[in-house]
Amino acid sequence: MEIKERVKDLFVKALRVKPEELKDDVQLYDSIGVDSTEMVEMVIALEKEFNLKLSPKDITKFSTLNEIEKTIQSKTQTKA
Repeated sequence: MEIKERVKDLFVKALRVKPEELKDDVQLYDSIGVDSTEMVEMVIALEKEFNLKLSPKDITKFSTLNEIEKTIQSKTQTKA
């Protein structure tokens, strides 16, 4: 399963949103109403899922699924 699909799956399970609501460029905070507490929970889930550590600088970029995917992609490539 590719990174984007794994990220979407985490959001669907944790936030109980419909998969079709999670378009690649959907604004997580504005469009689907993710709040800061939920985002902290998602960051923890992402770190566990992908076995990596995300910095506060990385997290501030997370407003769309595309941005999350790009960050995780770059982190996993540097780990390999």
